[in-house]
Amino acid sequence: MKTTPWTIWRDGFYAWERVTADYLEKVLTSPVVLRPSGRMLGSMMKAKAAHEERVANTLSAFGLPTRREQERMLHAINMLNSRIIDLEEQLAEANQRQR
Repeated sequence: MKTTPWTIWRDGFYAWERVTADYLEKVLTSPVVLRPSGRMLGSMMKAKAAHEERVANTLSAFGLPTRREQERMLHAINMLNSRIIDLEEQLAEANQRQR
């Protein structure tokens, strides 16, 4: 096999990548990193929930539907649409039986 600058660079890169991956796996799975990261994630989730609640309260104060209310309305509309389709099919079947 011929040694070229490309093969030397490639082999060096793969060696660096293996060593770096092993090191990062040890560091990122360490409790020293995971505990603060978990706390930070928990704090971010609490802040997000508080923000969403404030937005919902603001929308409600203006008389606008919140995301949950919109989702409930969309679900109810979909249920009604399904029932209408079923009734149309039943009506079509009844009309065919009468002919």
